[in-house]
Amino acid sequence: MELIDPLLTVREGAAVLQMSIPTFWRRVADGTVPKPLKIGGISRWPRSEIVAVIEHAKAARTQRAA
Repeated sequence: MELIDPLLTVREGAAVLQMSIPTFWRRVADGTVPKPLKIGGISRWPRSEIVAVIEHAKAARTQRAA
């Protein structure tokens, strides 16, 4: 059975990261958040990529503390 990685809207991605939508787009521009998948005229992010942003920040925090 294949698990599907849900696609998030900009609003949902920003909510997961607990930031405003303009800040979310700034993080996309600076590379902190991956660029969206484009499907027709819409932008979506796989949930796993948004979670990976959090995991990367946690790993960086641990490395700085060491």
